Amino acid sequence: MPNRLAQAQSLYLRKHAENPINWWSWDDEALETAKGENKPIFLSIGYSSCHWCTVMEGEAFSDEAIADYMNANFLPIKVDREERPDLDSIYMQALQMMVGQGGWPLNIFLTPGDLVPFYGGTYFPLEAKYGRPGFLQVLQAIRRFYDSETEKVESVKAEILANLQSAAVQSAAGELGKDLLRLGLEYSAGILSSRGMGNSFPMVPYAEAALRVVRFHFANSRYDAATACQQRGLDLALGGIFDHVAGGFHRYTVDSTWTVPHFEKMLYDNGQIVEYLANLWRAGFEEPAFERAIAQTVEWLKREMTSPQGYFYAAQDADSFVTPSDVEPEEGAFYVWHYQDLSELLVEAELNELAEQFTVTADGNFEGQNVLQRRQPGQLSDTTELILKKLFAVRYGALPETVITFPPAQNNQEAKSQNWAGRIPSVTDTKMIVAWNSLMISGLARAAAVLQKPDYLKLASQAANFILNHQRVGDRFQRLNYNGKPAVLAQSEDYALFIKALLDLDQATQALPNPQSSYLTHAVKLQTEFDSFLWSVELGGYYNTDASSDLVVRERSFDDNATPSANGVAIANLVRLALRTEDLQYLDRAEQALQAFGGIMSRSPQACPTLFTALDWYRNYTLVRTTDEQIEALIRQYSPTVVYMLETNLPQQAVGLVCQGLSCKEPALSEAQLQQQIAQSQVREG
Repeated sequence: MPNRLAQAQSLYLRKHAENPINWWSWDDEALETAKGENKPIFLSIGYSSCHWCTVMEGEAFSDEAIADYMNANFLPIKVDREERPDLDSIYMQALQMMVGQGGWPLNIFLTPGDLVPFYGGTYFPLEAKYGRPGFLQVLQAIRRFYDSETEKVESVKAEILANLQSAAVQSAAGELGKDLLRLGLEYSAGILSSRGMGNSFPMVPYAEAALRVVRFHFANSRYDAATACQQRGLDLALGGIFDHVAGGFHRYTVDSTWTVPHFEKMLYDNGQIVEYLANLWRAGFEEPAFERAIAQTVEWLKREMTSPQGYFYAAQDADSFVTPSDVEPEEGAFYVWHYQDLSELLVEAELNELAEQFTVTADGNFEGQNVLQRRQPGQLSDTTELILKKLFAVRYGALPETVITFPPAQNNQEAKSQNWAGRIPSVTDTKMIVAWNSLMISGLARAAAVLQKPDYLKLASQAANFILNHQRVGDRFQRLNYNGKPAVLAQSEDYALFIKALLDLDQATQALPNPQSSYLTHAVKLQTEFDSFLWSVELGGYYNTDASSDLVVRERSFDDNATPSANGVAIANLVRLALRTEDLQYLDRAEQALQAFGGIMSRSPQACPTLFTALDWYRNYTLVRTTDEQIEALIRQYSPTVVYMLETNLPQQAVGLVCQGLSCKEPALSEAQLQQQIAQSQVREG
């Protein structure tokens, strides 16, 4: 019999609807029930495309003995981290304090009433293995600890709560000078340059900060930022993290060689990577593999990830079924290739060419199968592209030019029951998340301007217009949309990233015959709402979400994770708005926020690359007033702290004006002078 989660809108929650565990959603009724029955809360947070979340759902959460003990001794609550990133952030920070690391599924135990954690972990196996105890053993030990060690429980809670509160209120002003900027940007270059032995993540916020180093030509720099940035682009565009057959980037690779991915595809990664590769192209790294990766990713986006209404879906699972009769899906099944299958599909010359260009061997590189990874950069030959089209047809049942749209499988039952012409695809989480859509809108807007692709801009505009027209309930902006219905109050990352997306669209359309000034109008309006509800008057910076009794602390997150820091993005937006509207109150607010995080930036520069991107904007902000012809050319160049404004009334013979706040340089009388002034303005010493 299904549990309460059967009625949830979240795909992740519904995946647990058949568990024998009596799951609750995070709501007032659940919290009051736990308090009234004096049951510790077992809080489990994950997301639909999380592989180990899926494993735990099929193992421990489906076990009758575990369910019986859980239901009798705990109040179990399931949370989709994509619905409630504020809860996820608080309890992930607590878990890292307790065990030194985090991850998903995030499983944590809270005392009822105050909701303070006292124990936690990530994946717990059904039976003891991988050096981890069996989950029933864990539950029994935790319940004994809760009942018999009251003083120790309170001591653990007090320490965790004190640390959470300290992190939430810290606000030490710092000197926002050039030395701090150099420190932070070079830290990012160093992190990007390092080669570890474990998983490889895109880490785009670090890559974007490191790319900013290149224009400064710092003396005695410890790192070659240009080489590190280009190499990161090559790792992404050539590695197995990229789907060379059908486009789109997987979340990360499980090795240091960028070969074997964790196969889920997340919208937030793809948006950031598209923008980064476009920025690399702007910066002079015009590698054909970068352009191909962008183009293929846009094709994947249009084919598989765009709703009929124009917004983008959230994610695709790592796992898929090989046959409709399978009980459990297999990781990577939709994407990998048996050598024998390739040898039967391709003639000998084609197989040899594929093996010359990609890592294709009889032994394979992933459980006896092959993940395609390119062996060298450059342009793929027409014959290689035709071979890849044959592989596409095996997956999708037809050649790419005929598969314009590929309807998503929205759950396992749909995946197994439909008559697919090719392989059974992974499940797609079709909810709309404003923050993630915004990252893709920004990526498309940047790539459209740099590569002169109007269709990219059209795709971005459709998604932005959907959000503008459908994401309000009353006077408040909403974070999610389920099948046309907005849900969940927007959080700081939704405000910050969507305002950035609107500003990016504003810039991408400046060179068009009729610039879309409405994007700026919408950005200003949304910024006013953001300031009204989430700005911290006492501390500076933006809270993650509205104040609420179900939050142990109210955080102002500053660090970067898989997505960029909302505060970092928000501060950069404020600088851009100041330039675009000539309202310097935005600049004052940007300075207040940077001052609020200045101490953190000095002490932990490795944690917050997007704050240093914001500091770069604050120290080197530049407004260029010029003609549409000049904007069209200039916007294709890498000028990371420049805002362009179409100006039809320039001084006589001038081609542009370069301004820094209230002061402007002398009118530029030639393109060369204009470019020199722009370059100088972006590396100011003052």
